[in-house]
Amino acid sequence: MERITAKYYIETPLAIEKAANVLAGEQSSGTFVAIPGETEELKQRFAARVESITPLDSVSGPSIPGITVSGGAYHHANIEVSWSIENFGYNLPVLISTLQGNLYELTQFTGLKLMDIELPASYGDHFKGPAFGIEGCRKLTDVTGRPLIGTIIKPSIGLSIADTAALVKTLVEAGIDFIKDDELLSSSANSNFNDRVDAVMAVINAHADKTGKKVMYAFNLSDEVDSMLHRYDKIVAAGGTCAMVSLNSVGLSGAKKICDQGKLAIHGHRNGWGMLNRHPLLGIEFPAYQKLWRLAGVDQIHVNGIQNKFWESDDSVVRSIEACLKPMFGGFSVLPVVSSGQWGGQAFETYRRTQTTDLLYMAGGGIMAHPEGPAGGVRALKQAWQGAVDGLSLEDAVKQYPEFALSVKKFGGK
Repeated sequence: MERITAKYYIETPLAIEKAANVLAGEQSSGTFVAIPGETEELKQRFAARVESITPLDSVSGPSIPGITVSGGAYHHANIEVSWSIENFGYNLPVLISTLQGNLYELTQFTGLKLMDIELPASYGDHFKGPAFGIEGCRKLTDVTGRPLIGTIIKPSIGLSIADTAALVKTLVEAGIDFIKDDELLSSSANSNFNDRVDAVMAVINAHADKTGKKVMYAFNLSDEVDSMLHRYDKIVAAGGTCAMVSLNSVGLSGAKKICDQGKLAIHGHRNGWGMLNRHPLLGIEFPAYQKLWRLAGVDQIHVNGIQNKFWESDDSVVRSIEACLKPMFGGFSVLPVVSSGQWGGQAFETYRRTQTTDLLYMAGGGIMAHPEGPAGGVRALKQAWQGAVDGLSLEDAVKQYPEFALSVKKFGGK
């Protein structure tokens, strides 16, 4: 029978093997005390197994509350635990309850983080995965050989529909590939969702009729499931190509329901990510996280950015991009979305570290605040990426590309 294996980074004051076995029991057939119904036959079929333990270092104090040991050591280790898929089949919510449920409550651990998941081949047969992925998003936007260049409507909330449409017109005429609603806006008092879709798509469709270039706009349809489905249909009817979902807000089932419709590329925003990941010994790491959303069918997913405005390190961002680009079931492709305080200057380090242009590269102020306006900002980003791919240094790109040079003058000290 196929098994799913989860890799955890743990901290415990107990013997590591004992703590690992507590986790395996709590998250399968066992509990805090032996019970009559847990027969050897039942355990053989349904109990989780501790597959490996790799001891690491020890520290003198706990990372998070749990069992305290006076004068004792708190041991770090990597452990692998596996479950038969008979326990949950292809039920994603129950899978999450198994891999990320009560184990975080166990007092035996003063630190526990889900680092990665190994999924059996049958999951690739059962789940359809992303309908568009990297190649599909490239086809929808007609972009090859470079990252998709995108931006976010700002201010995040408060713009009227007319002002939003005017800004979209400016951006599409500037040569942008992708625009998105902010995650704080779905349908507000002065920006009704349906009316905003009509106004924005009128601009995008007119531009496409004139130039042949259809800009991808990710409308934020995050809401209760029935409402999301109605909004999805509205986008399709208006000629849109993309919808945005706040993944942690609507959950796996909600996101999968939207992805399963299959007519729009789904932009997965991970707002709330810091709550799940910021502590080094609590939560989930991105390699595991993105696999779950690929199963649900998300086509694009946020990964933060190099030299970003948030807390995440460049090394973590690079690992996230690499995780997205790692093949999964031969076709579950997901486009990494680079964002957070980006402008053209980070393109060089991003390309040096990742060696890929399979990115959606998002810049807000890096486009809108360019000295020559949004058109100059879009050109500057394209120039920066061309220079990075061509192997130019940032200094040589400044000499060669005028709009990029203005970006460096404007943003270089940020």
